Amino acid sequence: MNFQVKPVDATFGAIVTGLDLRSLNDDDFADLYSTWLEYSLLIFPAQHLSTEEQIKFARRFGKMEFDLAPISNVDQAGNIIKSDENDMVKILKGNMGWHQDSTYMPVQAKGAVFSAHVVPETGGETGWADLSAAYEALDEATKARIQDLKAYHSLYYSQQKAGYSQKKKDSEYSGYGFFDQEPPLRPLVKIHPETGRPALTIGRHAYNIPGLSEKESEELLEELVDFTCQAPRIYHHHWEVGDSVIWDNRCLLHQATPWDMNEPRVMYHSRIAGDPESEFAPGHP
Repeated sequence: MNFQVKPVDATFGAIVTGLDLRSLNDDDFADLYSTWLEYSLLIFPAQHLSTEEQIKFARRFGKMEFDLAPISNVDQAGNIIKSDENDMVKILKGNMGWHQDSTYMPVQAKGAVFSAHVVPETGGETGWADLSAAYEALDEATKARIQDLKAYHSLYYSQQKAGYSQKKKDSEYSGYGFFDQEPPLRPLVKIHPETGRPALTIGRHAYNIPGLSEKESEELLEELVDFTCQAPRIYHHHWEVGDSVIWDNRCLLHQATPWDMNEPRVMYHSRIAGDPESEFAPGHP
């Protein structure tokens, strides 16, 4: 390969150097894609991609769920958003809970590219957790218990539970993800469509497992998240300006971590659409 791969200290993830993401030839991209499937999370230091360059790179991994969204506590006028009642701030704080992207939509996202443009002096790391390694580490009794279970997924649910109820689409936040049809019902265990590895599908958007009481469901889902998010199955990245990452949303949880919101943090997120053949989940039967 024409680039260097240094695994991080976890069951997944690697730092990739020796590449300019703006000018990948087809052979290098094929190697990079295989490396991504192997490690699930790839970190590219000091790429300094423009938003247009980020979108172009993300599109090489598949169709887009959306091209670009700012994940930021800075408004369009350049002012730091200080109100806890601002809907973007509520999303930023809600996303400090472990989650997978778009499990609350009919088709779960395949992955995402994330780039750092402005970072706080301390805090604001992004963490990921390995859902494949977690499943493999479960005892056989737990695997048997959850094998045929499913859970509903809703961003309305997760934001309300976290205490960040949203106004709908008439606010500073666009409302993307507040899916107004029946919430998708997803298996707790799924098979990754490209690697064949089983992985958990859990996180803050999951709730109400049919066949269990509300209390039993909540306890089981919390136990699975707590088990997943233990060393060596977690990694937190301390951002430097210009860093970019791509992660596989089909087998990783992720979270933001707190920072002093009097300091600006400007990140850009490009979300890669899932394949409807493998990532679709119906609503209520």
